Amino acid sequence: MSISIKEIENAPHFRLITTNQALDEVCRQARQQRAVALDTEFVRTRTFYPRLGLIQLYDGEQVSLIDPNQIDDFSPFVALLADPSLCKVLHASSEDLEVFQHYFQQLPRPMMDTQVMASFLNLGHSLGFAALIKHYFQLELDKGASRTDWLARPLSENQLRYAAADVWYLLPLYRRMQTALAQTRWQSAVQNDCESLLHKRERSKDSDKAYLAIANAWRLDRLELMRLKLLAKWRYQEAMKRDLALNFVVKSEHLWLAAKHHPKHTSTLLEMGFSSSEVRIHGKKILQLIDQVKRIDEQAFPPLIERLADDPRYRSALKMLQRELKALTPPDLPAEVIAGKKALEELMRWCWQAERDEAQPPELLCGWRREFGLPLLASLQNF
Repeated sequence: MSISIKEIENAPHFRLITTNQALDEVCRQARQQRAVALDTEFVRTRTFYPRLGLIQLYDGEQVSLIDPNQIDDFSPFVALLADPSLCKVLHASSEDLEVFQHYFQQLPRPMMDTQVMASFLNLGHSLGFAALIKHYFQLELDKGASRTDWLARPLSENQLRYAAADVWYLLPLYRRMQTALAQTRWQSAVQNDCESLLHKRERSKDSDKAYLAIANAWRLDRLELMRLKLLAKWRYQEAMKRDLALNFVVKSEHLWLAAKHHPKHTSTLLEMGFSSSEVRIHGKKILQLIDQVKRIDEQAFPPLIERLADDPRYRSALKMLQRELKALTPPDLPAEVIAGKKALEELMRWCWQAERDEAQPPELLCGWRREFGLPLLASLQNF
């Protein structure tokens, strides 16, 4: 006998929230529930931070579309995010978490991510929301408004209905997946991975390490890396201060060229391919930063970047780990949920370090993955 699900049998309905009082009311109502669905709509093209356009909240009774442009007291919503007795359900949450952290300095806790749940249910890695809805409810979602400018006003009825659907269907999806997950032994592992997403978002990025994210940094010597380190740190801080995407301050490849070739005049920057606006706005600063390296002790220069792929042991060790991981993997769990290639490489890098940091072990040696990571580490140490 099939169970009737109102969200599947009815189109999304919603209420637009535009006042402090209305926000307080819907948040109070939502906090009476055990779980709510959350989503955000934002725009991020030229900015460092996402620009919030809309917050969607569904408490099982009402979808509230919260307009952040018309509300100045978000304390009720912050309290909802922090409520330890209320589970916040999201899908593919990483960017939403960034929005919540930036705008409200509060992450949703506790939190469950249906994309993480799907991976443990052997439905695929990084599965999209529409695909999950189709899998569980044989329902095709209309994605026609996906390219909406969520900062524009007014939003059309169609755009608002599209936004409402993302949480209207999310709550019944979560309940269905929770039922399936309860039949497995992986519930605590899912919670562990969702909590890990929150921890990763809480860890602030170190601008001193921004140079490591620039392509081909490994090709530079220590002096050149010192130049790149200063340039990348300055660009990162400048991007944050001006809320501008990194490459809209100065392109990464231009920083690399400046670090490599040590230009001494702004005209040289132009000859190297810098845009006229980059040189006009930042040219003198770039030359000043490069010149600072002369006054830095060589012992303070960054170490050379050693690529794992250049280690002669790398290829055979990776194949060995992939083979052993497959043998260790339980039949009810995909191997890539335990560790993908990146996680295996992280284990290799940590294992082969001359002075490894025992206080910061790789992901494979943490939480529920540790029982699988330890035998992999032992094999690697004997390799």
